[in-house]
Amino acid sequence: MALLLDSCQGLRIIFSISPLTPLFESVQHPAPPLVLFFGPFDPSGSGNLPADAVTCARLGGHALSVVTAVHVQDTASIEDVCIMAPEFIDDQARCLLEDMNVKAIKAGPLYTTDAVRVLAQIVADYNQLPLVLQLGAPLGSDSFEDTDPENVLAAIFELLLPQADLIVVEHQLLTHWQSDGILPPSEGNSPATILLQYGAQWVLTTGAQIRPGQYAHILHGPEQTMFNWLWQPPTSRLNDIDGPLSCAAALELARGLIMPAAVETALKKATPLTTATFQPGMGYRIIDRSLPEPTHD
Repeated sequence: MALLLDSCQGLRIIFSISPLTPLFESVQHPAPPLVLFFGPFDPSGSGNLPADAVTCARLGGHALSVVTAVHVQDTASIEDVCIMAPEFIDDQARCLLEDMNVKAIKAGPLYTTDAVRVLAQIVADYNQLPLVLQLGAPLGSDSFEDTDPENVLAAIFELLLPQADLIVVEHQLLTHWQSDGILPPSEGNSPATILLQYGAQWVLTTGAQIRPGQYAHILHGPEQTMFNWLWQPPTSRLNDIDGPLSCAAALELARGLIMPAAVETALKKATPLTTATFQPGMGYRIIDRSLPEPTHD
């Protein structure tokens, strides 16, 4: 096919295009692993959604998202929360799971017992998918009218922990729960061991002090299996410091790695992220997820 064009100078330009030759040649790439993220939407981009999605993309995965709540917040604090209806959470999750080949599920904060029940049923229906559950301090009871944070935690312990392949939680938070009686007393057992007794397969406690001035991430597993990796706390406090690690662990499980290799690989990829931070506002510093993925030996 020939195209005849008149230029503004009166010259005629002829382009010859073969109908059998594509103008742009498509290149087939292997599909990235798909990870389904449950969590609240953080408009500051400092944690949860969409931060998990950006981290997942940086580490070579593709994120699918189910919004469980929407925050009104800045980098300093959360001012209000809009809770998504459980029917909405269920419909969105199943819409994605029935359409795409999801390889793993990662869940962040859940604010209502209804959201916990919905996720628990979805995970039970898709029990072939590994579940990474990132536990954090619940929002105060004044954030919601009809929700008791302790009831939500109790539902998480009862319904989600028995189905979790990996729990990621700060060691300090676990000890706080134990001292406050949120975790049941268990003489001689660490707080992580209590979570294993609920049915979780593996528990990764982050930032545990193993001796004065020395910290580590400790992975607790079945039959008293334990692995630890030394960790250097960041010089400044970060929002969602365990988010990249939880995301990376879910992605490595989606790639088919098993414990403890999935956690070890996730640590190698996620730890460098916390060294690149910036402070866009008056609150916490934020992890810079826009940088390219670091190379590893």
